[in-house]
Amino acid sequence: MIKAAVLGSPISHSLSPALHSRAYEILGISGEYTAIETTDLNLAEVLARGIQDEWNGFNLTMPLKESIFSSPLCDFDRMSQAIKSANTLVREKSRYRATSTDMSAFERLLAPYDVSKVAIIGGGGTARAAVGAIAARVEKIDLLLRTPDRAVIIKEIAPTANVNVIPMDSSLSGYDLVINTSPAGVADHLSQRVENVDGLLFESLYKPWPTELSFTWKELGGKVLTGADLLVEQALDAIALICMVEFDYSEMRSELLRVALSELNPQM
Repeated sequence: MIKAAVLGSPISHSLSPALHSRAYEILGISGEYTAIETTDLNLAEVLARGIQDEWNGFNLTMPLKESIFSSPLCDFDRMSQAIKSANTLVREKSRYRATSTDMSAFERLLAPYDVSKVAIIGGGGTARAAVGAIAARVEKIDLLLRTPDRAVIIKEIAPTANVNVIPMDSSLSGYDLVINTSPAGVADHLSQRVENVDGLLFESLYKPWPTELSFTWKELGGKVLTGADLLVEQALDAIALICMVEFDYSEMRSELLRVALSELNPQM
């Protein structure tokens, strides 16, 4: 029987239990996937208990994607080490193998799009995963940061790109791709800084939805990828890794997106 959970704080809003549980049902897997309120302060305790009680794995959300690197119980793969962000842990006996299914999800979702000139709002674990996914393709990255020091690791992840920190109220026009990885409400004011839409907006939030930025972007006729797209895409890899199964991503993606939209819009 599979035992897995998503860890983070706050975590009650997470759609991951609904998505993973539905996947287990489709795959005929006996398992339980829950949400556990976890902060930096009790992360070590939760991970130790996971080994003792033989949990199969965990997914991580805010604020744990970066703080997980202080855990002595984890072995980090090359991908997560490169971006200093991990969101999926798979237990292997008395240790965890850590990776970033956020990064692999960004790679697949952004593969069809031109990403030469990019603006990224925020510089945390999700932003790092996004940069890692496009580092080999991007020429310029403008970072809208409340904490400018976060630009240092972004420059390390994308050493061939021209990386600049710009003001938090900068215009978002003229980019191939704009990625918002900031918490709810932080980027709302930027909806007033969109004068025309030339590229793609990737809004990593899914609740509340729509965000002010995504609403304005769509009103101007722009294409938007959502936090639900990202959540489902990274879940596909996490399910495969934690449950050690192979399945058709295309069919599973369609069903999990349906579940996500149903959870977000129960009246539909």
